[in-house]
Amino acid sequence: MQSPIEEYALVSDLHTGALISRNGSVDWLCFPRFDSDSVFAALLGTPEHGRWLVAPDSATAEVVSRSYIHSTFVLQTHWRTTEGEVLVTDFMPVTDRRANVVRRIQGLAGTVSVRQELEIRFGYGEILPWVSQGTDDGVPVLLAIAGPDALLLRGPRLRAKGHRHEGIFEVTPGDVVDLELVWYPSHRETPPPLDVDEQLDSAISYWKAWGASCVDDGEYSEAVRRSLLVLRALTHEDTGGIVAAPTTSLPEQFGGARNWDYRFCWLRDAALTLEAMMTHGFAEEALEWRNWLLRAVAGDPEDLQIMYGLAGERQLPERELDNLPGYAGSTPVRVGNGAVDQYQADVVGEVMVALEKLRGHGVTEDNFSWPLQRALLGFAENHLDDRDHGIWEMRGQLQYFTHSRVMMWAAFDCAVRAVRDHGLTGPEEHWTELRDGLRAEILERGFNRELNTFTQVYDGTEVDASLLQLPQVGFLDYDDPMILGTVERIEQHLLDPEGLLLRYRTGESDDGLEPGEHPFLACSFWLVEQYAHSGRLDDAKRLMDQLVGYCNELGLLSEEYDAENGRMAGNFPQAFSHLGLVRAADALHVARGEAGSHDAMARE
Repeated sequence: MQSPIEEYALVSDLHTGALISRNGSVDWLCFPRFDSDSVFAALLGTPEHGRWLVAPDSATAEVVSRSYIHSTFVLQTHWRTTEGEVLVTDFMPVTDRRANVVRRIQGLAGTVSVRQELEIRFGYGEILPWVSQGTDDGVPVLLAIAGPDALLLRGPRLRAKGHRHEGIFEVTPGDVVDLELVWYPSHRETPPPLDVDEQLDSAISYWKAWGASCVDDGEYSEAVRRSLLVLRALTHEDTGGIVAAPTTSLPEQFGGARNWDYRFCWLRDAALTLEAMMTHGFAEEALEWRNWLLRAVAGDPEDLQIMYGLAGERQLPERELDNLPGYAGSTPVRVGNGAVDQYQADVVGEVMVALEKLRGHGVTEDNFSWPLQRALLGFAENHLDDRDHGIWEMRGQLQYFTHSRVMMWAAFDCAVRAVRDHGLTGPEEHWTELRDGLRAEILERGFNRELNTFTQVYDGTEVDASLLQLPQVGFLDYDDPMILGTVERIEQHLLDPEGLLLRYRTGESDDGLEPGEHPFLACSFWLVEQYAHSGRLDDAKRLMDQLVGYCNELGLLSEEYDAENGRMAGNFPQAFSHLGLVRAADALHVARGEAGSHDAMARE
């Protein structure tokens, strides 16, 4: 049985990430990239699908505390048994160009027996490697090889037990035992051992320096800083690509089929990340993403996709892994994502909004970036009359989604302002005509006057939470009567008994799947933002405190939350949820007039 999602910690080396359970087991790890095949997949199956356990070998073992060293992704777990206490430090070295995980065990009190269990399974738990043991300069090593992949473990010698390797060693006060697991292409030489002290200090220094650059002094500053750190941890160091989550197929409904691979770069998510980074002082990271975007979408605008691989790869075919039983029996387990082939009309708008804000921060366009944006606008115009799959990637019938149409409006609105306010070249009058035509159409067909609400699709009656983004892009003011009527309708139809917001009513919308999912945390954060900007500060504060309270002890959030049973759901940690947290905290910060806006602080 897997651990609850909320009991996992993330460690990252800016290329990939490992999920470590509260009981000391690395249950998910893909080497060498986030989207590579896993070497440990117990998260989606059983220990036989791969894991690495390090924990006291005692029935009395308990976790006294577990935390990151301040503003880092260096995890420390303090264990206590009746025999003594140990500290386990888990981290992935950063910027060393190696794919490895280090686990340091330090004796604190008494004599503690520590158990290590290692089951390596390449290829998402399916490929059993050839394993051999030996020594390297007197240090025991275990080598596992299968095809192109090799894993080398340095540490106390293990013994084989079936297809698992295990061992027990003792630590007393002052003892330090280092375990290093390194991946490398099997045709290359074995990497030399790490200087663990040096790499630990380097990782701590890197993350602390990055976190210290965060511009935030509001009430939720710690949650904001951790959220921004999560966004950084999900960003590939070399390419600038930002994955939506480091996991695949953690279920939106336990036991159901809403299980998706999120280890890719959605333009929408990345554009919102760019905004968050700019607002909080990370201009360099924002530029990294812009450069990734330019590379990813370069080419024929008609080939534009909603998502790409970490380096801009376009082929992300979806397939099902029948060998994995899934988290909590939730199948199918999927890798790749079929939504890559969808048309989602909102994406160009989100990209244009983010780049418009980048211009507002003083970043100038170059000979590549503005022509590419003009090409994206041409793509939007060519598809002006096309129905789409919408922001929620509906796998049912194509529709005119109101949110999508508003984001198309936003794309042309940004284009007009680029010419008027920034002196860029383009057909201003034509873009103005397209923008104003979309606005008139949206107000005519996307707003139901009888119900006094914007609707999920044109000429419909259902609402969805994406309508809360209309004022975020300036289509109407937050306190416009049409927006307030929409908020009231959303509250009536999409709030669950715990006060959390569903994306839409799955039983009333044609999304191509069986009904049922838990509230989507980003949507509830959007509601906080709406409340803050429309003067409902008490409601905003109440809901914000509730949502921040769902963070686990390490400050991490999943995609959705099952409030009835007090557990996280969906992929984890989820960039979109942490983005929502940052935006909501910023909205409250500005609404209260706390030290002025973050935009002002970021420019200082």
